[in-house]
Amino acid sequence: MLQGSPRQGKREAPNQCRESVRYMDQAIRVSTKMHEPEVASTETPGAQTLRRGLSILKLLARYQPAGLRISDIGRRLGLTKATAVRLTQALVDERFVIHDAATRCYRLGPETFAVGLAAEPGYALQRLATASLRALALETGDWVFFSVVQGFEAICISRETGDMPIPPDALRLGDRHPLGVGAGGLAILASLPDDEVETALRVNGHYIDEHFPKSSVAVIRQLLGETRERGYSIIPGIVAPGYWALGVPLLQADGRPVAAIVLVASESRLHPTRRAVLGERMLRIAHDLMSRAAEDLSA
Repeated sequence: MLQGSPRQGKREAPNQCRESVRYMDQAIRVSTKMHEPEVASTETPGAQTLRRGLSILKLLARYQPAGLRISDIGRRLGLTKATAVRLTQALVDERFVIHDAATRCYRLGPETFAVGLAAEPGYALQRLATASLRALALETGDWVFFSVVQGFEAICISRETGDMPIPPDALRLGDRHPLGVGAGGLAILASLPDDEVETALRVNGHYIDEHFPKSSVAVIRQLLGETRERGYSIIPGIVAPGYWALGVPLLQADGRPVAAIVLVASESRLHPTRRAVLGERMLRIAHDLMSRAAEDLSA
């Protein structure tokens, strides 16, 4: 059976804001395109405005804490400058977004945080895991991510910084991948019964083959068997070239996966011996977390 928030630094200067945008363009482009809802031709103007405003919030969540300039928001979402200004200013007025005059970038504001707190009980497992994930990142010097299952996707809801450089296409908060893609998605997928695996690959297969050709459905099928036999997933640099990843799922008492822990490191740091040691360590962390979660529920 398979087992399977960045620290806020100093205020970024305007050129750093632009660099952040350039650096993550490819990853965000894939993430947002996959999940743009189909807009009905009969959608009312009010619904369209709401949808666009929410898209701005989701986009800014992926660029925290640096934020984005108004031109970047408009370009990423395909909005005219006038529309981007109008919608973003409305969010500023309601304190869902704040504007940094020094960098000219927009970031999520206090009302967004308040809404997040209201939904927070649904992410109690991530809160429980935070100390263990941070300790793992500090001990290993590598990057550690935590994703939760939503349908046939895995959504990144936290990451802990290591000492090593971050991969250019690393997950950011709110990013999502189809199950099977990446170490966390593969770990989760391999924990599902065979019939659900087939359903997930049928639902996501076309998108996976189109956007992740090096991690195609054929590749995922090969890795599934290896993952189940080993007990944790290994992604050998096919998602982010030059970087390997290990993934373990967090399993309920009935064996169903609810989340995944992922460790990402450069290929040179994940030699076979270290992979085995870290894989077993992550399995123990996952088991301990789910045991503690079960105790909390029964208390």
